[in-house]
Formats: sequence, C-alpha cells, structure tokens
Amino acid sequence: QAAFVESGGGLVQPGGSLRLSCIGSSSLFSFFSMGWYRQAPGKQRELVAGITDRLRINYADSVKGRFTISRDNAKNTVFLQMNNLKPEDTAVYYCNGDSRPTAEEATEYGGWGQGTQVTVSP
Repeated sequence: QAAFVESGGGLVQPGGSLRLSCIGSSSLFSFFSMGWYRQAPGKQRELVAGITDRLRINYADSVKGRFTISRDNAKNTVFLQMNNLKPEDTAVYYCNGDSRPTAEEATEYGGWGQGTQVTVSP
C-alpha cells in the first residue's frame, strides 16, 4: 500500500476556499486512481472526489460545482480545490489510491495517512 501525506487544511469562514495537497511516495503514482475522502465526527469516511490515471473524474453530489480534483504526476501530487465552503464540509480530509481502475469507497483501502483538518466556521 502506497503512503500518502495530506496538507493544506485549516480554519475558514463559510464561502471561503482552501486547496488541499496529497503527495504519494510510490514511483507508480502516475498509474494510480486517486481519491479524496473526508470523515466528519460520528460519520463514516466518504469519497468526495476521484481521478483516474486517464483523468476521468467523479464527485460526490454534495461537492459538485464547488470542489475540483486535479493531479500533477511529475510531483506525485493530487490536489483538491475547495470553493464556497460550507459548515457541513468540516471534516478530516484524506487521500488514498492504487492501481485499481477507479477510486473506490473508503472501506476498500488500508494504510491511511493522518489527514488534514478542514473546519468551516464563522
């Protein structure tokens, strides 16, 4: 299982923006389908956005039109640009992925990193 390190979280007011980064250590990163996940207190970890090695992208309905996932394989990095943040976006955000065709549900993965905390509050 590849290791990933997330960063970029913080405290932001409703309507604000953040850009999360996730760096992978594997030399095979460019072949991975990657996902951004989040887990709010008392809730299960959920898939927020996914991007395949061929740049097919999918989003959870709750973030469509507000979040954008992208990747830079030269830097082994996947990004999550989050705009128009809402209090319900408050969660710890994680990334994960491997050589599967698409980003899968969180239960399919092990080897989670520490994540990065996003707090949206006035």
